[in-house]
Amino acid sequence: MSAAPTAARLGLLACEVCRLVSRAPALGGDAHCPRCSATLHARKPASLARTWAFLITAMILYVPANMLPIMDTSSLFGTQRDTILSGVAFLWTSGSFVLALLVFFASIMVPLAKMIALTVLAASVQMRAAWHPRTRTRLYRVIEFAGRWSMLDIYVVTLLVALVHVSTFASIHAGPGAAAFGAVVVLTMFAATSFDPRLIWDTLGEKP
Repeated sequence: MSAAPTAARLGLLACEVCRLVSRAPALGGDAHCPRCSATLHARKPASLARTWAFLITAMILYVPANMLPIMDTSSLFGTQRDTILSGVAFLWTSGSFVLALLVFFASIMVPLAKMIALTVLAASVQMRAAWHPRTRTRLYRVIEFAGRWSMLDIYVVTLLVALVHVSTFASIHAGPGAAAFGAVVVLTMFAATSFDPRLIWDTLGEKP
């Protein structure tokens, strides 16, 4: 089977800034976009290395993000420290079933699913797997789309802070779990951005 006519094989480079497609210089060397002067690359430099670095760090921080308290509440009735899971349990027992499911999905399931999916994509490229490149490309698009939902928990915490302040005159402070959770969200976004989905298609035509 003949190799697929990819842009790299045709000597075409796409600018990552303005998306202009131009031809690579015939004499080699650094190429620059004729529109915005950004440096052009056939593939993102050190894409897999940076993806693995962000991804492994996010996996490590995912544990304290869910185990450590995300919110410390101090009021006349005492002090309470809530994790994401205890917050979901509170919302569920108080009758806010939709909000509880929304926080559970956005704060726990979405980051976990993103990390698993990115691991599959990075490992498949690392092993130069050729199975279902179109499906893996769609999976990457789903990861990019789902990334924005990971920040819903921040808005929910803000709403809870406002409600507690109004109802009990409490003092609320962000716990260490909030910093870990925010780091997980940012790191998974960086991992998804660092991954170059064009690497999925580079193995086409290499095997008979």
